[in-house]
Amino acid sequence: MSKQKFTTLYVLFSVVPFLMLVFPLFEIGNRATPIIMGLPFSFFWVILWIVITFVALIVLYRMDPDNEEEDA
Repeated sequence: MSKQKFTTLYVLFSVVPFLMLVFPLFEIGNRATPIIMGLPFSFFWVILWIVITFVALIVLYRMDPDNEEEDA
């Protein structure tokens, strides 16, 4: 994977979760009525996007062209 394509993916996977947690896109999940795993939906929404961001950044770390592990 080229460095430019990796940088584009990194920015995309960093900005999209951020946008989902700020106004006005947070309004999509800003509800209290559905209870998921004992949490109001708005709290679950925030935790969900934190987990999605964490997993996406781990995947991007593994795909990083500068993170080549040498065989010992």
